[in-house]
Amino acid sequence: MREYLVTILLAALITYLITPIVRDLAIKAGAVTAIRARDIHLQPTPRWGGLAMWLAMALTLVIVNYLPLIHKSFGSDATGIFLSGTFILFLGMIDDRFDLDPITKFAGQALAAGILLIYGVQILWLPINGITTLPTNIGQVLTVLFVMVVINAINFVDGLDGLATGIVMICAASFFAFSYLLAVINGLNRAGAPSLITAVVIGLCLGFLPHNFHPAQIFMGDSGAMFLGLLISASAITLTGQVDASAITEENGGSALLPLLLPFTILAIPLLDFVMAILRRVKAGRSPFTADREHIHHRIMRMGLSQQRTTVVLYLWTAMFALSTVIAAFVPIWIALISGLIIFLISLLVLKTNHKKVEV
Repeated sequence: MREYLVTILLAALITYLITPIVRDLAIKAGAVTAIRARDIHLQPTPRWGGLAMWLAMALTLVIVNYLPLIHKSFGSDATGIFLSGTFILFLGMIDDRFDLDPITKFAGQALAAGILLIYGVQILWLPINGITTLPTNIGQVLTVLFVMVVINAINFVDGLDGLATGIVMICAASFFAFSYLLAVINGLNRAGAPSLITAVVIGLCLGFLPHNFHPAQIFMGDSGAMFLGLLISASAITLTGQVDASAITEENGGSALLPLLLPFTILAIPLLDFVMAILRRVKAGRSPFTADREHIHHRIMRMGLSQQRTTVVLYLWTAMFALSTVIAAFVPIWIALISGLIIFLISLLVLKTNHKKVEV
C-alpha cells in the first residue's frame, strides 16, 4: 500500500506543478473556451488540462517503475492503456483547439478502444444464464461500446468547475479500493494494472483540482475528459479480468460478479446524466449531442445553489453510490446501505442551505 500512496502523491505533485505551465501554453496556442450560451463560466478559460494530466502520468510511471511492487504492474495491459490514453489525449487536444465534429470524435474514440484490444484489454465474459464466455468478436464490440459510453459520460458531466475532476477522483478511489481489497482478501497479486492506473488517476485529479475548482484557472477540456474516461473504463475492464469466471457459483455469485456491476454503480451519476441527455434530445427531435442547459448540475443550480455547492452535492451523490458498492463487496449489506443513507442525508443538508432560486 505504501508504494501506491507514493504513486498517488507523486502524480498529484507533478500535476499540480505542471498545470500552470500547460495553462500558459494553451493560451498561447489559442486553446481557450469562449463564452457560449450554454456555459456557466463568465471568463474565457484555457483548456488542455488533459495535457498536464498526461505529462504527469508519464513522469509518474517512469519513476514508480523502479518501485519493487509497482514494477510488477507493468504488463501488456498497462502498456495498452497508456498508448490508448496517449492517442485519445491528442484527439482531445485537437478538439479543444479546433472543435471537431462528433463523428470524427466517435471514430477516434473507437480507434482508442481498438488499441486496448490489441493489448488484450477487453470484456471476456458476462453473467448470462450463469457465466457465458463471450466470442472474441462480441467481446471486442462490447469493449469498444463500453469505452465510448464511459468517455462520453465523463465528457457530458464536465459542465461545472471541478465537477468532472472530483467525480472521476471518487470513482478512481472506489475502483482502487475494490481492486486492492479484492487482491488482499483473495490472496492475489496486489500489483496489477487496475490498482496502478486508478492510483495514478487519483493523483492526477487531486493535483489538478486546485486549478480547476471554482473559479477555474484551467479546464480539463475534451482532452482531459476523454483521457480520464478512457483510463477509468480500461481499469474497469481489466478489473473484471482479475475474477476467475469458472470459479463463480450460485453461492459466491453476488460478490464475484460485482466487478461487472461496479462501473455502473460507481459511474451512476455520469451515466445517468448521459442517458437522460440522449433521451431528452432525441425526444425533442434534436441531435443527441446538441448541447443544452438541462444537465443534472443545471437543474440543481436552478434550485438556488452556487457552483461550489452544486459540485459538492454531486460529489456526495457519486460517493453515495461508489462507497456503498465497495463496502457491500466486503461487509454485510446493511452497513453499505447505512453508509449510503448517511451520505445522502448530508447531501440533503447541503441542498437546503440555499433558498433563493436562480436562473441558469
